Amino acid sequence: MVTTAPYGTWPSPIDGRMVAAHDGRPEYLGVVGDEVWWTAPRPEEGGRRALIRRGPEGTEESVLPPPWNVRSRVIEYGGQPWAGAQDARGATLLVFVHFADQRLYAYAPDEGGEPRPLTPLSAVGGGLRWADPVVLPERGEVWCVLEEFTGEGPSDVRRVIAAVPLDGSAARDRAAVRELSDDRHRFVTGPRLSPDGRRAAWIAWDHPRMPWDGTVVLHADVTEDGGFTGIRPLAGGVDESVAQIEWAADGSLLFVSDADGWWELRRVPPDAAGDGSVPSTRLCPARREEFGGPLWKVGLRWFLPLEDGTIATLHGHGTNCLGILDPVGGELVDAAGPWTEWAPSLAVHGSRVIGIAASPRSAYEIVELDTVTGRARVIAAPHTDALDPAYYPEPQERTFTGPDGRDVHAHIYPPHSPTHAAPDGAPAPFVVWAHGGPTGHAPLVLDLEIAYFTSRGFGVAEVNYGGSTGYGREYRERLREQWGVVDVEDCAAVAEALAEEGTADRSRLAIRGGSAGGWTTAASLAGTDLYACGTISYPVLDLASWADGETHDFESRYLHSLVGPPDEVPDRYRDRSPAHRVDRISVPFLLLQGLDDVICPPAQAERFLAEATRCGIPHAYLTFEGEGHGFRREDTLVRAVEAELSLYAQAFGIERADVPALELGK
Repeated sequence: MVTTAPYGTWPSPIDGRMVAAHDGRPEYLGVVGDEVWWTAPRPEEGGRRALIRRGPEGTEESVLPPPWNVRSRVIEYGGQPWAGAQDARGATLLVFVHFADQRLYAYAPDEGGEPRPLTPLSAVGGGLRWADPVVLPERGEVWCVLEEFTGEGPSDVRRVIAAVPLDGSAARDRAAVRELSDDRHRFVTGPRLSPDGRRAAWIAWDHPRMPWDGTVVLHADVTEDGGFTGIRPLAGGVDESVAQIEWAADGSLLFVSDADGWWELRRVPPDAAGDGSVPSTRLCPARREEFGGPLWKVGLRWFLPLEDGTIATLHGHGTNCLGILDPVGGELVDAAGPWTEWAPSLAVHGSRVIGIAASPRSAYEIVELDTVTGRARVIAAPHTDALDPAYYPEPQERTFTGPDGRDVHAHIYPPHSPTHAAPDGAPAPFVVWAHGGPTGHAPLVLDLEIAYFTSRGFGVAEVNYGGSTGYGREYRERLREQWGVVDVEDCAAVAEALAEEGTADRSRLAIRGGSAGGWTTAASLAGTDLYACGTISYPVLDLASWADGETHDFESRYLHSLVGPPDEVPDRYRDRSPAHRVDRISVPFLLLQGLDDVICPPAQAERFLAEATRCGIPHAYLTFEGEGHGFRREDTLVRAVEAELSLYAQAFGIERADVPALELGK
């Protein structure tokens, strides 16, 4: 039987503990011998990332016990933190980054014992950090990205490709690390070695560009003694983003480039790799789809070549799928299955492709595609229903009309419960979700945090505002110098349209977001009177200070494209910042902040709150020890989602007794 009750008052079996237990997803897939390896979230273990292996018979086990935490801090967002290889005897060697000290470690998981350090500690600034490793047992080395701090400031840093001895000789001696590339470029990815081992290629870029603005592919010859010589550009440029490179078996270089407005697969033939003319060929022309994405983490993979010459590739418009591309004829055949989002983390083993995929009815799970039979199946980390799936929301993909008639893409999750319904014709309270980045994307997948709200009678609108990825470079660049304008307008356009059509209650609209989404939330509260409240998580709040050393190096010049060069438009930095417009906020808000956040530090939140207190604006401020940029710990996740629900209940005039009351001060 279905009970009629007002929106927002419905009971739900989804509590904060259930949301926290299902937070995060598998990352960084790889194949070692006949085994599939990946990192997995452990919210209940302080948010560490465990390394898991799956044997050919299907058994899964953790490779390392707590407190080992396989996670890199290179560019703060990290990157591929592990690599494995087998020697001639078939013995497995694992090399990984431990989050606590950021050292590289070597470990033989089948021989027991403890991991042994390969790299030294440094007392300078953020120390030495490593990512995107390639283990080369025949050379006795691991090649990877080295991020080295040269001073105490967040931008006192250099990055090169380096070779670390596997014998442990560099564990106490920095001089034992060989630098393979120079530091002419600010940012680099790990090296990709050609099949014959004689050439290496990698991606580089420099301030003020971000990797989705413009990158260059560098190419070098590898000498007999393992050095790089003749480093030269091969592809890319200041207005062309190359997101990934890989060598094909025939020695040609494959890469994804957005030179024509969409990230597309391209190929440079072997005989042209290095002659300077760089004649590249589009492998799947005339498809207005993305075959790549933003390089937020070092070592992401949207495609990989297979042994038969075909290419496994992710592609799509808005959502994506896994396909197999014939690079000769251009034919692309997609894997069958329900998945609507594939993470940029692929691995191949013979004729099999392994990926991480999710759908509106299933969380991220590890899927294997047999390219011979065409069969796709879940092989690890399978989705299991923690409750009756009748409570899952039923999303709608929609395109709204924003200012100047522009398209605004969004996923709409109406309130949904198998046991409760609202009176006919009643509009629902709605929360607009602004994703982070802002060069990011809200995927169309099952998220129990969304279900936490929809099952209680709240609607959720995830907005892929202008600036989001997945819709081509032109859509992505709508945000150029318009951050705090286009994102705010697009979120408002979706909320207004839902209210106009009677889906949402205009008097009970809220907005929330984290990081760049926290900025959009705060800017929306200060710039519109549309919302009744907002939840701001680990946000950017003051553009000028963020651009002047109050963030990490990777994004320290991001505002040049998002807002404009600060020396040319200083007034814009002040006028758009929520920190300087707090007096325009007239509704309550919740601010959530990790105290270890170096990307959006607590100092910004504290200055914002001091002004909110001066202005008498109702608010709550929750801080979390041990949390950085984004929350990982179970207790944090529970407290955050319960506080958010309490805020909406109070702002919308709804009585709820299933969460602690959030105290709103002034």
